[in-house]
Amino acid sequence: MSKMEDVVIPYSSMVPCDNNGQRMWWAFLASSMVTFFGGLFIILLWRTLKYLWTVCCHCNIKNKEAQKVNNPTNNQPAEKKKGPDEKEEAAASEVGWMTSVKDWAGVMISAQTLTGRVLVVLVFALSIGALGIYFIDSSDPIESCQNFYKDFTLQIDMAFNVFFLLYFGLRFIAANDKLWFWLEVNSVVDFFTVPPVFVSVYLNRSWLGLRFLRALRLIQFSEILQFLNILKTSNSIKLVNLCSIFISTWLTAAGFIHLVENSGDPWENFQNSQSLSYWECVYLLMVTMSTVGYGDVYAKTTLGRLFMVFFILGGLAMFASYVPEIIELIGNRKKYGGSYSAVNGRKHIVVCGHITLESVSNFLKDFLHKDRDDVNVEIVFLHNISPNLELEALFKRHFTQVEFYQGSVLNPHDLARVKIESADACLILANKYCADPDAEDASNIMRVISIKNYHPKIRIITQMLQYHNKAHLLNIPSWNWKEGDDAICLAELKAGFIAQSCLAQGLSTMLANLFSMRSFIEIEEDTWQKYYLEGVANEMYTEYLSSAFVGLSFPTVCELCYVKLKLLLIAIEYKSEQRESRTPSILINPGNHVKMQEGTLGFFIASDAKEVKSIFYYCKACHDDITDPKRIKKCGCKRPKMSVYKRMKLACCFDCGRSEQDCSCMSGSVHSNMDTLQRAYPLSSVSVHDCATTLRAFEDEHPSTLSPKKKQRNGGMRNSPNCSPKMMSRHDPLLIPGNEQIENMDMNVKRYDSTGMFHWCPSKEIEKVILTRSEASMTVLSGHVVVCIFGDVTSALVGLRNLVMPLRASNFHFHELKHIVFVGSLDYLRREWETLHNFPKVSILPGTPLSRADLRAVNINLCDMCVILSANQNNIEDASLQDKECILASLNIKSMQFDDSIGVLQANSQGFTPPGMDRSSPESSPVHGFVRQASVTTGSNIPIITELVNDSNVQFLDQDDDDDPDTELYLTQPFACGTAFAVSVLDSLMSATYFNDNILTLIRTLVTGGATPELEALLAEENALRGGYSTPQTLANRDRCRVAQLALYDGPFADLGDGGCYGDLFCKALKTYNMLCFGIYRLRDAHLSTPSTCTKRYVITNPPYEFELVPTDLIFCLMQFDHNAGQSRTSLSHSSHSSHSSSKKSSSVHSVPPSNRQNRSSKTREARDKQNATRMNRMGQEKKWFTDEPDNAYPRNIQIKPMSTHMANQVNQYKSTSSLIPPIREVEDEC
Repeated sequence: MSKMEDVVIPYSSMVPCDNNGQRMWWAFLASSMVTFFGGLFIILLWRTLKYLWTVCCHCNIKNKEAQKVNNPTNNQPAEKKKGPDEKEEAAASEVGWMTSVKDWAGVMISAQTLTGRVLVVLVFALSIGALGIYFIDSSDPIESCQNFYKDFTLQIDMAFNVFFLLYFGLRFIAANDKLWFWLEVNSVVDFFTVPPVFVSVYLNRSWLGLRFLRALRLIQFSEILQFLNILKTSNSIKLVNLCSIFISTWLTAAGFIHLVENSGDPWENFQNSQSLSYWECVYLLMVTMSTVGYGDVYAKTTLGRLFMVFFILGGLAMFASYVPEIIELIGNRKKYGGSYSAVNGRKHIVVCGHITLESVSNFLKDFLHKDRDDVNVEIVFLHNISPNLELEALFKRHFTQVEFYQGSVLNPHDLARVKIESADACLILANKYCADPDAEDASNIMRVISIKNYHPKIRIITQMLQYHNKAHLLNIPSWNWKEGDDAICLAELKAGFIAQSCLAQGLSTMLANLFSMRSFIEIEEDTWQKYYLEGVANEMYTEYLSSAFVGLSFPTVCELCYVKLKLLLIAIEYKSEQRESRTPSILINPGNHVKMQEGTLGFFIASDAKEVKSIFYYCKACHDDITDPKRIKKCGCKRPKMSVYKRMKLACCFDCGRSEQDCSCMSGSVHSNMDTLQRAYPLSSVSVHDCATTLRAFEDEHPSTLSPKKKQRNGGMRNSPNCSPKMMSRHDPLLIPGNEQIENMDMNVKRYDSTGMFHWCPSKEIEKVILTRSEASMTVLSGHVVVCIFGDVTSALVGLRNLVMPLRASNFHFHELKHIVFVGSLDYLRREWETLHNFPKVSILPGTPLSRADLRAVNINLCDMCVILSANQNNIEDASLQDKECILASLNIKSMQFDDSIGVLQANSQGFTPPGMDRSSPESSPVHGFVRQASVTTGSNIPIITELVNDSNVQFLDQDDDDDPDTELYLTQPFACGTAFAVSVLDSLMSATYFNDNILTLIRTLVTGGATPELEALLAEENALRGGYSTPQTLANRDRCRVAQLALYDGPFADLGDGGCYGDLFCKALKTYNMLCFGIYRLRDAHLSTPSTCTKRYVITNPPYEFELVPTDLIFCLMQFDHNAGQSRTSLSHSSHSSHSSSKKSSSVHSVPPSNRQNRSSKTREARDKQNATRMNRMGQEKKWFTDEPDNAYPRNIQIKPMSTHMANQVNQYKSTSSLIPPIREVEDEC
């Protein structure tokens, strides 16, 4: 008894506590024990009684059933008296009420509703709050006197525990098995934490006791985070589970040690206690679990040591298993698994797909090029594989603008991480070197579907390998090319570039350099690389034209831009007022009939984006006398809209080159005839009253004061460029009757596809176009295109239709189409033939491009271009061997030798000389492709373009160059000369399209021959061109310019070829023929003073005005469509007279003045009558080679026999070449 009196608690006179200071821990513990065991006893008692009641009722039921079986009639009245149905209904109603309450309680605690989730989260938060109060009270003695009304922490703890009691009641009601519920961990926690609080209020005492058990609530932390939709992955859930179990066990055990060590052993009368803080106990258990055991802190009480014995067994096992697993999960977390944080005022794009060091470096090199304006765009790469060390180093070098995240665009969670909904665009890169292009395209299409499904409004630019897979994008409902979605088909563009090289060799190199960002490399030495690199520094830009150009014709603005602003304008975005759809279209070198509108977007070739800004700021009043374009800045003057007269007068001043005061183009009589002015100043692209007619009427009354020298500088023309004979006859085909378009409409024959963009013929069986080697040898092929293709049955299709379509564009007349001969495996070409059977003038020679006999059979020495392609390149793992077939074929052709007499003998056996042989004719066309070298005796002089996959393999194409294997492709000689093309140059289109989606449209318009979204939709439906009858609308589509090469050694520009300035040639070609020059194809050794036998040429893009020309130069130009060439060729082809007179007629057609239009129409009708008569005469004859009928089938049996009259008529079209540009002297006479 004396010992018990020695045990005292802190006492205060302000607290009504027991005066003798006796401890009453047993009262707190007893309340918990009584609650737990009392409830357990009641549950067990209820279950026992229920069991006994069930057994008894079951026995009674069996006895009653036995009685019913023995005496069923006697039991019926008794049953009616007892009313069993009423009792069952009452029981059922009672069970239903209990079930509804139970269901309601279950919904409240299961987080199935918003209220339930809030309740569950609130209980967890209050449990953590109660644990925090325990941490605060742990610094006080284990037991002390406390006044409930003055102790704030006790009041808060009391409120928490009242809430826990209510929640315990809900859980108890919802529990299906009350016994197991009573033994749950959460229930045990409530038993030992809730009742002691009420005892504390009653006794005015506080006992720390077992309140540390609240730490066990941390085990539910992962469930709470899942309810809040924070944890979504299995690894994160597992990591949080392990950490919560480990921490809760650690804190709970520390609380028990803290209790027994600060209290002592009860049988020792609590005399062996020691003062340890709670956090010292936490430290003790950590060093105990880790088996370190420093010994500075240890348990002294028997209860503490006994607990430590069992805790070491369990804690060590938990520490050894949980901690390594936790570390492994943390270590396996994705290094790039975070989320992108958008920066205000800064756009970001998402790049996904094929992410490798090569693809990323090429993309960043072009996207972040210094020649662009300040690129305030952040690039976010998303890929499911973490980057290697080299790629990671590349990202670190561009860390200010590049971020990488690991994930997949097929996962909506990853799309949310990179903020795809706020991204400016999403770019998808393709693996150009994959073995299965269709599978790669399918992957990219699935990426598009996933991104569009997550955010339909996002702009997507994706690379596609195969053209036929491009149609699948149209099946995506949210895909909309009008909103900026673009698919860059590498096969389509690659074949288009190569096809354009067949029409103008070297064009593929020039176009590839234009949309690629290249830095200027200055070379002091006078070598071909110096001029080539000066052109490489040019890129394609877009900018809006200032209001000073409104009302001016395209050639006028083009000349002004080149001469004054040092910019080359090649196309504009035009909105036609007469079209039903106001969708703007891109017009490439449209000609005089198109006038500039307000806000016209121009496409320029320049070396820097800053240079193009001058076109936007240009003001006639402020900048007219400025010679340096860099000084053209934004001026402060207001620019009111000019009157019709003022704008017309200003247009004339630009045309004649004089100031507004000195200009005599517009006389005073104009003021009295505003109606004529309005007709002379059209604002739409289609106008019957061309301004040239009106201007010439005024000039007839008021002659120009230009000197003869001025006229000579202007090409012998009058002031207005519209005075050229070509433009006088170039009217809208929809409005002018009697021209070739109407004649084609009269013929009930499908000559073009349904869009009018391509030549078309009825489908032919492949057997009808197959040539044997002997048939090809007896057929004089000249000026044709030889396509050497490597492939077999298993090879991926390269899409030969994309190569043929530009060569069958409708802006060529039928007689201008180059015959195409495919040399390759017949099994492979059969697979491609489905897309080629509607194109005319196509033949197939089964064989191999490595066979010289096959090459000689197709007269490869007389071809205009030899294309070498391979469909087997991506099937080889070694990159150096991917191009082995193409390289071998190229070297094989270059090493061949030819006897010039063979070609002449074969030509004479058919009765004509190959075209271009007679170069003395003054009417020879200056357009390269109609005039070519007469003889090729060595294969090195054959024009070849070779497709490569691996850029480094370009070093093997030319044996005489000194290109280093590490040299970039665009710096190598074969690429500069246009004899090699690699698909890697198309990578730059991704960034170019992002910054300006019109660039891709312009490139596709230039290289595909006129492919439109409507045509793609048609091909997506049928996968074949559909023929259509000629209508004014479809025939109007023929009126578009095409690329050609202008020769300077002869013709109307011969005087400028010897030492003349490129700028003078530019202005003369533009004013005289509406030809837009944009580059030079020059002999490689032209700069040398000594003559050279080398025939290799290289590309010079957009030379400056004062650039000196040499006679051997070929000029790249955009040439207008000539309506009259078809008429002259028609009369020429079916005439039985001499070819010389026919040639004269064809050349004179271009110089017919408008006054002779009626005479020309009568001649045309006569030619048409002759044509019909000729057709009737040859209906019974055997079809011959190279006829002008696109639907002709080719005979299998050919015999060399005396030439018939009809054959002579056909041969004449190849013997004579119509002049596309009349000589200058004819223009002077007729203007």
